[in-house]
Amino acid sequence: MSDVLDLPIPFAALRVGASRTMRFEGKDYGSGISFFFVDNDPGMGPGLHRHPYTETWTVIEGEATITIDGRAIVARAGDTAVVAVNTWHGFTNTGDGALRILCIHDSPEIIQEFLYEE
Repeated sequence: MSDVLDLPIPFAALRVGASRTMRFEGKDYGSGISFFFVDNDPGMGPGLHRHPYTETWTVIEGEATITIDGRAIVARAGDTAVVAVNTWHGFTNTGDGALRILCIHDSPEIIQEFLYEE
């Protein structure tokens, strides 16, 4: 990695497959954090998983039902939630429209263990 990055980082460089979601791993860009910017349709979301670090979500648009250690909470645009280290969690778009949520990982790389195979 060079000392000078080409900025801004284009969406195409972070896009996950053909989805509208971006995956940013800080280690690739000299950052100490990583994130997913998720743009999901109703009913979509990751299954239960955990990380060896905290994760913080901010809902930008829509509604998410977030499950943290078996407890479901509803988060809407403007809400923020935090999950502790090694805690099983996931979320689903339970709104009527798109869910746009920023999922910040307190790690320069994303490390995930899913409860069930994805």
